[in-house]
Amino acid sequence: MRTVTDNDTIAAIATALSPSGISIVRISGPEAFSVASRVFAEGTKGGLANVASYESHTAHYGRIQDGDGRPVDEVILLMMRAPRTYTREDTVEIDCHGGVLVTKRVLEAVLAAGARLAEPGEFTRRAYLSGRMDLSQAEAVAGIIGAKNELSLRNSVRQLRGRVREEITEIRAQLLREIAQIEATLDDPEHLSFDGFDEIITTQTATQKARIRRLIDTADDGRRITEGIRTVIVGRPNAGKSSLLNALLGEDRAIVTEVAGTTRDTLTEEIRMRGITLLLVDTAGIRSTDDAVEKIGVERARKAAAEADLILFVVDSSAPVTEDDRAIAAECAGKPCIVLLNKTDLPAAVTAAETEAFSAQASGGMIEISAKTGEGLRELEERITGLFFEERIKADDECVITSERHRQALLSAEESLSKVQESIELCMSEDFYTIDLTAAYEALGTILGEEPDEDVINAIFAEFCLGK
Repeated sequence: MRTVTDNDTIAAIATALSPSGISIVRISGPEAFSVASRVFAEGTKGGLANVASYESHTAHYGRIQDGDGRPVDEVILLMMRAPRTYTREDTVEIDCHGGVLVTKRVLEAVLAAGARLAEPGEFTRRAYLSGRMDLSQAEAVAGIIGAKNELSLRNSVRQLRGRVREEITEIRAQLLREIAQIEATLDDPEHLSFDGFDEIITTQTATQKARIRRLIDTADDGRRITEGIRTVIVGRPNAGKSSLLNALLGEDRAIVTEVAGTTRDTLTEEIRMRGITLLLVDTAGIRSTDDAVEKIGVERARKAAAEADLILFVVDSSAPVTEDDRAIAAECAGKPCIVLLNKTDLPAAVTAAETEAFSAQASGGMIEISAKTGEGLRELEERITGLFFEERIKADDECVITSERHRQALLSAEESLSKVQESIELCMSEDFYTIDLTAAYEALGTILGEEPDEDVINAIFAEFCLGK
């Protein structure tokens, strides 16, 4: 990918290419005003404008015309001078009508006037290279665009505002102080001493390692925030699993019949619930069977349950408890699980003792529901959000790691600090400390892009959409 040092002026459609009220074509680079001046005419009858003469951050009405002087569309042109722009370069945004064809025509006119088509993520890449944002903030831009739920959006906005940067910068600053003190003492042993330094470095290393561990521990929640909670519905045949899926979706997505074993394979659907995303997986009824096809479905159900973030164990309260129910309960023991006593709209056949036994085995407790009437579904929503996302995650100042790249960098930094602790315990000389302290410092720097890896940076921006 080309970079800002190529000195190109780039352009792209910055809005979704679909019929809409308005579309935006963005131009950025040293020749942005010159390019715009070749296509923008003031008013309805005026000649080509000198865009560079406009005051910064002003809007102007006119039309876009092609190289032959033929009008393309009536537009509003927004002119913004560097460095007060997204890229910190001179920028022009052309607000045109939102038709697909007319937007493409406006872009074609701009490209013919001297701009180059921007590559995916190139505007944000330039913002990063110009120092307007660090790499974690650039990734947050993609997170905002791809947010599937309110919590994911809120967390990406916090990251864009610099919450991850603040936390990582503070840890790196402390590590740098320790590195500097060691280097200074090694360089000037006549005036500086390591007396008592082992106690200081031991405390500081443990403190920063604990801060890193706290960030790593948020990664599971971060994954669930961005990707969704993988929620697997299990139970014996005809317990009401597919009915529950349909009730939560609000539509008849899974086939529901009175015939046991209707569901033979897993079915995954995505829903938003109270600001989070659930990846709901309906499974085949788990029971002992000689049917070869049904056996495959049962094994897939067990595999899905083993990989789940949460298990919803559906029990038919209108029928006596079976050995299959007890076997499923035993398989769910020790895993995040909520028992759902379904079909409460029918006369109960499950005893209180059996109910208590199921509830005791489930970490998420038990809820009485009716997938048919909707009874208990609101309580289920509250229970799920309470199990996974406590108020601390929703706090505006909470730092939650949602990127696997960030998690790996934190794990690398944690490992380096563990080596520092080992060196201290082995009474090794202080110059050994700096090797691993520096490694931790550099690992954390990759999160911010301050220890740049060109391949990583290219991969990150390649995932962006065009125009951003």
